[in-house]
Amino acid sequence: MSRRRAFSGAPWEPVVGYCRAIRVGNRILVSGTAPVAEDGSAFAPGDGYAQTKRCIEIIEAAITELGGALSDVVRTRMFVTDVDRWDEYGQAHGDAFGAFPPATAMVGVARLIDPDWLIEIEAEAVVAGY
Repeated sequence: MSRRRAFSGAPWEPVVGYCRAIRVGNRILVSGTAPVAEDGSAFAPGDGYAQTKRCIEIIEAAITELGGALSDVVRTRMFVTDVDRWDEYGQAHGDAFGAFPPATAMVGVARLIDPDWLIEIEAEAVVAGY
């Protein structure tokens, strides 16, 4: 079965040995995606809603590059540093996926790599018609 990979161009991809997303058959698996701005800095520090939207934008770009669409997402996992702010993350997730809700989980974690990141999201998609 063939594999196609999408890379974000982040300098840590070759160091850590991963890609942003990989397509195997009709499945697309997206690595943990942090709220990173175009210049590599943390996007919208302190704003859980904006950071969640940014993660989803990056996820969507990777899925699109591999021939899928956001509507193909069947599972997300949200890793958050402050579960009490669940409504901010949830609102942005709902805005993106409300018309085609995937299975999901929100997991509280002690911290993420950058202290300004409030959330990191993984996603899985299944592309129809493969």
